[in-house]
Amino acid sequence: MILKGSERTAVAQSRVVGPADATERLEVSIIVRRRAAQVLRARTAALAAGNRDVGHLTREQFAAQHGADEPDMAAVRTFASRYDLRIVQEHAARRTLVLSGTVAQFRTAFSVELNVVAHPDGTYRGRTGAIHLPPELDGIVEAVLGLDNRPQAKPHFRIRSGADSPLKTRARASSSVSYTPVQVAALYGFPAGTGKGQCVGIVELGGGFRPADLKTYFTKLKVGSPKVLAVSVDHGTNAPSGSANGADGEVMLDIEVVGSVAPAANIAVYFAPNTDAGFVDAVTSAIHDTTNKPSVISISWGSAESTWTAQAMTAMDDAFQAAASMGITVCVASGDNGSNDNVGGSTDHVDFPASSPFALGCGGTSLRASKNIISSEVVWNDGSSGGATGGGVSGFFPAVPWQAGISAKLSGGRSIPLKNRGVPDVAGDADPQTGYAVRIDGTDTVIGGTSAVAPLWAGLIARINQSAGSPLGYLNPSLYENQQALRDITQGNNGDFAAAKGWDGCTGLGSPNGKLLLSALQKSAAKHSR
Repeated sequence: MILKGSERTAVAQSRVVGPADATERLEVSIIVRRRAAQVLRARTAALAAGNRDVGHLTREQFAAQHGADEPDMAAVRTFASRYDLRIVQEHAARRTLVLSGTVAQFRTAFSVELNVVAHPDGTYRGRTGAIHLPPELDGIVEAVLGLDNRPQAKPHFRIRSGADSPLKTRARASSSVSYTPVQVAALYGFPAGTGKGQCVGIVELGGGFRPADLKTYFTKLKVGSPKVLAVSVDHGTNAPSGSANGADGEVMLDIEVVGSVAPAANIAVYFAPNTDAGFVDAVTSAIHDTTNKPSVISISWGSAESTWTAQAMTAMDDAFQAAASMGITVCVASGDNGSNDNVGGSTDHVDFPASSPFALGCGGTSLRASKNIISSEVVWNDGSSGGATGGGVSGFFPAVPWQAGISAKLSGGRSIPLKNRGVPDVAGDADPQTGYAVRIDGTDTVIGGTSAVAPLWAGLIARINQSAGSPLGYLNPSLYENQQALRDITQGNNGDFAAAKGWDGCTGLGSPNGKLLLSALQKSAAKHSR
């Protein structure tokens, strides 16, 4: 039987070199259905409708009520044994079993062809078509991830050309400027706080950080020494490459922004392989981490919805729904390639996982200040250089309650009603020309991209959670109810979508007005707790 949503298509500009080595060993993540799924759907639907009275479950409560049923896990074990596949990991709360075996064994078990595929960006093990399941697993298994190890996502950051020693000064000789994350937080009026008592989880799909660089950076900023912990997922490790233009740039940017804004928060960095299995496993590991217990998760990796299988998007969105039910906020960068999301052709695309209705999609602006006050803020769009905030309308996720009645303004001036999920929800400084002063692999530089916005919002939410005394969790409905607490961006475009009063497909509701946001969210939480 065909596993619904498992169909893979060939990557553009790729070609099959030949069959994958039959003796190559790999690990595959199997996700089974959850216990009392309808009950959880009702809970998350109530949260999406703005009803906070349903409250939050602890991780332990969630595992007991909505983890995997033992008979379903046992059915996968029996299947694995039949094909001599070894179970190397089980996690009932994550509903995940990881199976190990050879290419030949997995080909037979799931009736798939696995080939070596060449692409301009490198070679990988790939497949096309659908995955097949035996009848006894139909309805039990919801996703099979990792047969294909093509790179699933890209980091959403851009290093400014010619940046040098930005920590020395914010003013630039040219029209370019740079800010430390502390300065950005001050410009946005972040409420007082350090994130004490909170843990921010950061998902990374490659690269690494050097503790010496972090110590130097935070010492210069005089913010103390944030506690940073590396967590391995699916054999991913903290492995700095020495290249600021590679994944190290993403890792260091994320940690340095969060650590500057919320220096007393614990930072748990979940390292996983850049595959669909690795990405989903990293997210579920962070959400269900009963040791570090992140209250906020920052994700700065993604790719166009069209590059994902439906099963993988559904699995990720389901994980975000679990996060919402446990009071965990998930901040996701909306992408750096404008309304087309680097797909090519004339069709618009949005980035996933930012397009999940249970993610806080974070778009980008160009921010300029005078005398420590914002003087202008417009949509980030570098035009000919190709960098622009991602945003638009999802092609996969339907309309959401908190965006009811909203229209998307097009660059030509016309507006269209949102019939599907609109992206992003919020925004922040992302233009490399008004970028963030960071330190990567021993070098001070300036970085932009929506990759900076997700950790910026994560740090802000850690501060808000600290002030509130408990995690506020899934914020989207409350943000749309309190649009006055955000700085509306009304100038610019990201290609086919234009800025407009209220929500738009470039910067969402706008950038944060920190103190107003704290007040509005606390009042919203209090109103629903009475």
